[in-house]
Amino acid sequence: MKWATTAAAVEAAATGLILFLGPVLFGRLIFGAELSEPGQALGRLTGIVLLGFALTSWPDPSARPVTRAMLVYNLLATVYLGYLGMMGTLVGALLWPAAILHLLFTALLAAECMAPRRA
Repeated sequence: MKWATTAAAVEAAATGLILFLGPVLFGRLIFGAELSEPGQALGRLTGIVLLGFALTSWPDPSARPVTRAMLVYNLLATVYLGYLGMMGTLVGALLWPAAILHLLFTALLAAECMAPRRA
């Protein structure tokens, strides 16, 4: 199931690209709020980080450290997005779909981490 790591990397890269190119749009869709200028700068910086993080899985998405890193990222993103949604202060149209997507990747990556290694 190493495709789960690749899919999670594609999602991280896409999120990073959207954050880098359009942090205001990202803020509206995910948080339902406008980002301040410092928030936009931080969003772009986060986009750069996510793009770099996504590239760690290339060319070998089956490497255990990559899968574990993607698992931790998706788990923490699920928890934080869920927290934001339950607090109800920063809820945009795509907050819950994003939380569910990260939850799905968390489950798939956890299964991949627990699967026996093939030689």
